[in-house]
Amino acid sequence: MIGRPDDMMNASEISMNQKRPKYIPALNRSWLTPLYDPALRYLMREDGFKRRLLDQANLQAGERVLDLGCGTGTLTVMAQRRQPGAEIIGLDGDQQVLEIARRKAAKVGIPMIRWDKGFADQLPYADAHFDKVLSSMMLHHLTLREKSKAFQEVLRVLKPGGSFHIVDFGRPHDRLMRFISGYMSRLERTAENFQGKIPGLLVAAGFSQVEETGFMRSVFGPLSFYGGFRQ
Repeated sequence: MIGRPDDMMNASEISMNQKRPKYIPALNRSWLTPLYDPALRYLMREDGFKRRLLDQANLQAGERVLDLGCGTGTLTVMAQRRQPGAEIIGLDGDQQVLEIARRKAAKVGIPMIRWDKGFADQLPYADAHFDKVLSSMMLHHLTLREKSKAFQEVLRVLKPGGSFHIVDFGRPHDRLMRFISGYMSRLERTAENFQGKIPGLLVAAGFSQVEETGFMRSVFGPLSFYGGFRQ
C-alpha cells in the first residue's frame, strides 16, 4: 500500500458528515465524460485559453503548483511540460477523470505529476503549501457557498505572496456573449460567473491585487481570466 503523502490531511481531520450538494461531473453527466476532452479541444479552443492562463501564472522552477479541479489533466500536463522544474499536483473530486488524467500523463511520458482526489472547498493540504494555484473551467460547477469556501481554502494553502490564477465563465463584454450567457445561466452553476461576481468573492475571501486580467469569447459563453495574491 502506498503511504499517505505528508502534506495530505488525515480523513478524520475533515468532517465527512457535512452534507455536500450534488457533485456535477464534466458535462453534467458521468456518461458524457469521454466527450469532455473533444468538446473543449474543438469547440472552446482549449489550447488557447489554457496557454494564456499559463502565461499569466508564469510558473518557475522549484515552485509547488496545484491544478485545482484538474479534470482530465490537460492543463496539468501542459503546466509540467512548460516548467519541468516545478512540482505539479492535480486535484479533482471525480475518480473517473483522474484515471483519464493519469493515462494521459503516462502516454506523453510525464509520470511525475501527482494526482489527488479531493474537493475545492475541503482541500486536503497543509497551510501555506503551494506557491501557485491554477483553476480552469471548474468554478462554474460550484454553488455560491462552495465558491466562497473554495477561495478561502485556496488562500489557506497558498504561501504568503502566492498567487491564484483562474480562467472560467465570466461577465459578457458584448451583445452576443450576453445572449449566450443568458441561456447558459440555466445550466450548471454559472450565474455568479456571468454576473461578474468572481473578483468580489476573491476579495471577500482575503485575496489582494484581484483583477480580471483579460477575456475571450467561446461558443458556450464569455471566458474571463482572473488573478489574485495572498499577502
